[in-house]
Amino acid sequence: MSDLGSPPRRALDRILALLRGSGAGGAVLLLSAVAALTLANSGAGDAYRALLDTPIGVTAGASAFVLPLSGWANDALMAIFFLLAGLEIRRELAEGQLASLPRAAAPALAALGGMVLPAAIYLACAAGDRAVLRGWAIPVATDIAFSLAALRLLGRRMPVGMAVFLTALAIIDDIGAILVIAVAYTQALDLPALLAAGFAWVGLLALNRAGVRTLGPYLAGFVLIWAALARSGVHPTLAGVAVAFTVPMREIEERSPARSLEHELAFWVAWLVLPLFGLANAGLHLPDLSPRALLTDRVVIGIVLGLAVGKPLGVVGATWLGTNLGLIRLPAQLTWRLLWGAALLCGIGFTMSLFIGTLAFPTGARAQEVRAAVFLASLLSATLGVGVLAWAARGRGAANPVA
Repeated sequence: MSDLGSPPRRALDRILALLRGSGAGGAVLLLSAVAALTLANSGAGDAYRALLDTPIGVTAGASAFVLPLSGWANDALMAIFFLLAGLEIRRELAEGQLASLPRAAAPALAALGGMVLPAAIYLACAAGDRAVLRGWAIPVATDIAFSLAALRLLGRRMPVGMAVFLTALAIIDDIGAILVIAVAYTQALDLPALLAAGFAWVGLLALNRAGVRTLGPYLAGFVLIWAALARSGVHPTLAGVAVAFTVPMREIEERSPARSLEHELAFWVAWLVLPLFGLANAGLHLPDLSPRALLTDRVVIGIVLGLAVGKPLGVVGATWLGTNLGLIRLPAQLTWRLLWGAALLCGIGFTMSLFIGTLAFPTGARAQEVRAAVFLASLLSATLGVGVLAWAARGRGAANPVA
């Protein structure tokens, strides 16, 4: 007998795969940003800002753990995003594009160039202003969801190697951003809280070594480490990366716990975590912006030039140098024209750039300027990147591959 349930089940699986895809996630993130921008500039703008400032938490006697709603979006929800990012990084290191040095070398060198040059451009724009210098890391990050969504607009005209290269580059970029957050935006340390987080992490490693494969204890440990880091002065989102490297990865039967958790989180991050983050952080209030300030402010100029100019120049420049020195080889299908298009897409810094912006400039006019600059640079990078890739795809057969 045929399985009458199979066709609907296959259709459901295809729908879920589409919803989990980076293209769909990028579209939802874009819609949430548009919604936040609309709310912030509508008659409901005051209510929207008041809601984000609403304190939520737990109080017990003299102790309290209270954050504004926007703080929960940036500290708690983004910790879940970093948990997914950590699982993806770990998988790539174990079996993906980053599993061997020859394959990892090209995207790693490109990512390094794409981080160093934007930071250098921003620092040059800051010109010794210590208040402005706090934002030096804002243009170093690439938004993997938006960049891959933009790439998918061109469909089958793009070689598989392009998506693999861009994904690996963005993942290495994430590693760099995580290290920057850990080092540059750590507050004064609370040693007991930091030790508590460390002991909890060691406990999770012990569970892994003992063969505990149920996800419950690891998720409970994630919450404990997050709470301890929130008290310690280290940004609590790093709890996600720390816990990702404790979840068992060795496959027994069909799927490892790490792969199962990554698979489930991909849906919730794309459809809940990032949209809520966008709603909380993309509410640019246009009346607060001065056109003159946007054209002359060092923060805005540093971010826009860093993302839209520094990113592509850094990626292509580092790649050109590496290939000419014989240090790296790129996929045979990747041409210089395609590489320029991918490098321009790396200037889409939406999620991570906004997040680092909240760490550097939490409130006030600077926060609004950061949002405006990230919006402008990301829109410019996406438009130029898709345009160059569409042009490169038409002449791909005549282009010389980067060897």
